[in-house]
Amino acid sequence: MAAAIARNSSFVKALAENPTLKSIPSQFTLSTDSKGSQSDSLPIIDFSLLTSPNPDQRCRVLADLDSACREWGFFILVNHGIPETLLKAIIGASLEFFELPEEEKRRYEAKSVSDPIKSGSGSVINTANQRIHLWRDFVKSYVHPEFNCPSEPQSLRETLHEFSGKTRSVYRKLMHAIGENLGLQQGLVDEALKLDSCFQLYAANYYPPCPEPDQAIGIPPHTDHGLLTFLIHNGVAGLQIQHNGEWFDTISSQNAILVNTADHLEILSNGRYKSVKHRAVVNTEATRISVVMAHGAAPDAIVAPAAALVEQDGRPLYRPMKFIEYVETMLSNPLLGKCNLDCIKIQDD
Repeated sequence: MAAAIARNSSFVKALAENPTLKSIPSQFTLSTDSKGSQSDSLPIIDFSLLTSPNPDQRCRVLADLDSACREWGFFILVNHGIPETLLKAIIGASLEFFELPEEEKRRYEAKSVSDPIKSGSGSVINTANQRIHLWRDFVKSYVHPEFNCPSEPQSLRETLHEFSGKTRSVYRKLMHAIGENLGLQQGLVDEALKLDSCFQLYAANYYPPCPEPDQAIGIPPHTDHGLLTFLIHNGVAGLQIQHNGEWFDTISSQNAILVNTADHLEILSNGRYKSVKHRAVVNTEATRISVVMAHGAAPDAIVAPAAALVEQDGRPLYRPMKFIEYVETMLSNPLLGKCNLDCIKIQDD
């Protein structure tokens, strides 16, 4: 019965809303221990203090940011200056997209990894070479350096344009602070990564209630391409991060931004900051919506370990690679449990 229901729709939302669904179709089965430890120790970074005229305050928040990037790879960003009304508006406009008729959403089904707008549910390949479908629907669009957005709903375009601009501004200021923490020459981060033309990706995820949450996964463990990923949500928990070998539930308020360090920051820092694995789990009761803004270098920028850090360390740990080539390689090879950084790590002789 579950398999027959699944064949009638390419979107998980319609499948989950079928009143006869009592178990998940076999193609969604990926047994996982979705229990995570509660963590109230995730670092909190007060963004406003990065521009504080008080040198002691600024020095403390820089140290906190450095520690968060080194020890956790995740932090909660508060006092970031993006209005709460805008955070709620982008969640609301994203929900409107998921509530569109299926034929409208199918217009954006991905035909290639380089499509600037994509919609669907997604899948990964496991170690037995089987395709596992994910318990989520998504919409993604490249919003910088060129702005792309679905034509419907009409509320999404204006809201996303404003939201992407404001998050990009916060991203650049965080990257300047991170460059300072790494001891890099002022202006080097902007120049080397070509941040005026930085890559920025919008992704909204819709995780409906699941009748067997321990047998399905929203997104399996993975790291992100790019430098910093921003995430906001509708108040329903589901993101877990791996820290010291354990999975932790993330708890953040709806007006805060959850930030994680991503693959290209690990590369730039020559391994000082780690790109940390995380996953999205599902539940039986409530729909979770998350909005992600992934920030990277310019598509044509060659990302490599910073020369000053290589000089300190004696050798680079990663090969240089054009940013967009890394992104498209990663998106075209959705292998379960594979670390994308492995393909450019330089092995010890």
